[in-house]
Amino acid sequence: MKLLDIYIARHVLGGFLVVLLVVAGLDMLFALVEELKEVKGDYSFSAAVEYVLLTLPRRLYEFIPLSSLIGCLLGLGILASSSELTVMRAAGVSTMGIITAVMKPVLLIVLLALGLGEFVVPHTEQRAQSHRQVMLTGHGAIHDASRVWHRDEMTFLHINAVLPDGSIKGVTRYEFNDDLTLARSSFARTGHYEEGKWLLSSIRETRFDDAHAVSDPSQARVETGRVKEEVWESGLTPELLKVVMVKPANLSITGLLAYSDYLTEQGLASSQYRVAFWTKVLLPLAIFALVLVAVSFIFGPLRSVTLGQRLITGIIVGLAFKLTQDVLGPTSAVFGFSPFIAVMIPILICVGIGFWLLNRAK
Repeated sequence: MKLLDIYIARHVLGGFLVVLLVVAGLDMLFALVEELKEVKGDYSFSAAVEYVLLTLPRRLYEFIPLSSLIGCLLGLGILASSSELTVMRAAGVSTMGIITAVMKPVLLIVLLALGLGEFVVPHTEQRAQSHRQVMLTGHGAIHDASRVWHRDEMTFLHINAVLPDGSIKGVTRYEFNDDLTLARSSFARTGHYEEGKWLLSSIRETRFDDAHAVSDPSQARVETGRVKEEVWESGLTPELLKVVMVKPANLSITGLLAYSDYLTEQGLASSQYRVAFWTKVLLPLAIFALVLVAVSFIFGPLRSVTLGQRLITGIIVGLAFKLTQDVLGPTSAVFGFSPFIAVMIPILICVGIGFWLLNRAK
């Protein structure tokens, strides 16, 4: 039985690795082509290549569930096409025994996903984003308004880049009074975190000393100036800012939990971070559920079809699973049900389909 387990595991892992490398490689190629549009000034071709290479762990991590599904369909499909699965069952190996043999290598895939998602992706992605933003931004104020906006009490701020050492570059702040009139705007080139406070340097500021500064500009008293250094007290630490710079899906479980709690304390919406948290926590279950669907297809409707049909089926099922999770996540925030339920529903659907097809195959 050990030799049989190894034989099945080799086919499953082989199919998984081939699919993962092909899909991630194509995604990197398309990303590089898209990134070349941004090449100018300090952001050279080599800098674009470095950025895309730094995002490789994230791309591998994102495609692990889909690759598990398609890789399992390919690996077991080869065994089914050559009638080896039929021979195994005729020799007395039960369907459940084959499923158990398939799930053993899937444990390695799950460990790979957890290791990448928790220890590698958050660091490489933060480094990639900071590298790109520093090269693109230089010493300008807001380079990309869609990047990092945040509210810290009555201050709205935009940060161009957070470096790996925790320092920040390009800090634009808009400070408002209690009556929501603009009191001050400023831009600091750099900032360093020391003893629980931020020390900002090379600051250009504009102060609006009149309540009519926004509603009636003609009566506003505006003062502009430069400040060499300024102490900025904020609840944002370098660790939290590193979280802000990276998309929720690319953060570690601990980082998601810490930042969700911070947003809740600030009275801000944290639903997308809660959804990302449960997506990462339940990822092992999602991978097992998709592999179960793949196994049930091999013993059921895809038992004697061509390789191309298996590929198309795997892509459709994988994309449908991802789309369902992407839709249910924001829906949970709109309708107020638990993000855990939103993430769990597609997994339960896959498990239900898998067992139903296996029962039909019997």
